Amino acid sequence: MVNPHDIIIKPMVTEQSMSDMADKKYTFVVSKKANKTEIKKAVEKIFGVKVDKVNTINMLGKYKRMGANIGKRPDWKKAVVKLTADSKEIEFFEGM
Repeated sequence: MVNPHDIIIKPMVTEQSMSDMADKKYTFVVSKKANKTEIKKAVEKIFGVKVDKVNTINMLGKYKRMGANIGKRPDWKKAVVKLTADSKEIEFFEGM
């Protein structure tokens, strides 16, 4: 079995994700190989909450220039996790 901390890489702290917390939606950067059921089980195990729905988005890395050289940032995956109505909130995001 895969370690849940290998699936959930880090939380995303943006203005949009902070405003979605009122609807019990939390945004995470996740492993590119993880599917929705693995993400759901990992969030439930790490934070001790009940997950209602998971939406995933594959984000493409931006192309960046440094003079004549062109580089590309890596591709990554984002997951928006919606908790059930009777579930407690994730305390990690409370102080932000």
